[in-house]
Amino acid sequence: MPPLSILSSPTPSAASSRLSDGSRHSDSHGVAFSRNRSIPDFEIERLPKQSNGGSKRPAVRRLQSDYGAENNLRVSISRIIAAKARPFTASGHIPLDPSALVLFFRSKGGITHSLDFPIDVDYDTPPALDVLVAACRPHTTAGINVYPDRASDSLFYPPNLPLTATLEIANHPILEAVRNSLFPNLSIGHYLVAVRDRLEVVLNGCRMPAQPRTLRNDGRVATVCVSLPVHFCGGALVVRDADGTEERFFGVGGKPDEVEWTAFLAECEYEVETVTQGCRMSISFAVHLKTYGPSVDPLITPSERFLDLLSPVLSLSRGRKVAFYLTQDYNVNPAESLAESLVPRLKGSDSLLYHALKAYKLAPELHWAAGGYIWPIDRTVECGNDTNDSPTSAAGIMSFASALPFNSPSRRSVPMRPMSYYGDPEEDEAELMRIQTDIIRQRVEESGAVLLSEAEIFVLSDWAPGPVSKEKVYFVSNGELEKLIVNVLLVTYVP
Repeated sequence: MPPLSILSSPTPSAASSRLSDGSRHSDSHGVAFSRNRSIPDFEIERLPKQSNGGSKRPAVRRLQSDYGAENNLRVSISRIIAAKARPFTASGHIPLDPSALVLFFRSKGGITHSLDFPIDVDYDTPPALDVLVAACRPHTTAGINVYPDRASDSLFYPPNLPLTATLEIANHPILEAVRNSLFPNLSIGHYLVAVRDRLEVVLNGCRMPAQPRTLRNDGRVATVCVSLPVHFCGGALVVRDADGTEERFFGVGGKPDEVEWTAFLAECEYEVETVTQGCRMSISFAVHLKTYGPSVDPLITPSERFLDLLSPVLSLSRGRKVAFYLTQDYNVNPAESLAESLVPRLKGSDSLLYHALKAYKLAPELHWAAGGYIWPIDRTVECGNDTNDSPTSAAGIMSFASALPFNSPSRRSVPMRPMSYYGDPEEDEAELMRIQTDIIRQRVEESGAVLLSEAEIFVLSDWAPGPVSKEKVYFVSNGELEKLIVNVLLVTYVP
């Protein structure tokens, strides 16, 4: 790490000199040019120069139309950047053979029907569609607990009646597109899963009233609406976010060779405008977040046998803080990441053990550990680098003891023996290694790490030590690049 004086004590460049009035004079004669405003630059405020009373040449005025065009451009740029910063919708198309799509449902009388696609109600209405419409119920209007007029509003298939379709969005990369568009910062180990919500039907001359997010309190993070290949005109899908920003999707009108899908965040409300021709049918899916993390539901559950094997270990460790070494490598830099950030990425035996402890209602934590020291859960590993006067550098190794004050912690914790010019080279090398170890220990303690014995943590290990996870922290010592091997400890308190 460079010394603070480099940042706090700026010095003038060699190509410039300071004048008596405080200004700078540059020796360079480069041609001045205007910078692109999209590139960040220093903001400098200068005092206006005093005029000597001489006449100035009048500046050329820009046309008012130029200012208006530039202002309109800036407003347009601001709008597109704001829309790009946080998208709340995504849409696309699925190439699909409509003859392979079949909808199976059961009517109120208990009879199972099948509905084939594509459908054009203006040309021919399948009898199964009439049965489906008769089994549907009208949408509720926001804020009203009674059903609206069935003749003017949309319908949905009752959730208590069986419904299935040969269309499964898991067979298409829709969820991957939703993740890339709406959840780009989703960490590794988090997954999106889709659960079929309901079938919605909007007949000719009908519309769907606004469906607020309060009607979807099932913990979803997004909704995906898939339009079925049924011909229609009008019926645009309107989606609004929490701020009232509106997106409109006019659709393809039920083209038989492709299926359109639209996804939006759970905080949005949506509605369908009036269908002017045909019939609009769509299936909605609730998108949920699943992960190995502690904040949401896990995807795996340890077996009963593994839980039975862990039970006596926890029973004999009551009232103590115990720890297990993780065994997998995760290729992270402990100097830049917290150990707890590995929770969504746990794999193999590490993931199994973590979720087994969670199954016993414990609170496992991940900590960095090295050389008998353990770092707090909110600290990264810091072991520093050598400077010119560092005791482990080539220039400062011989004068380390005399350069420190008598009461310095470094001098008290790193005693040195004088190394003779005629001494044994092997002894001198061992002394240098001891000094380097003591210096690293001092840096580790200064970074917040404590001994495992002081933290009262009991490490559980086998008679014969097995493989453990090894992450590396790079640092410079004695002019060479070194690597500190850091392990990961899974720590929990057993009440």
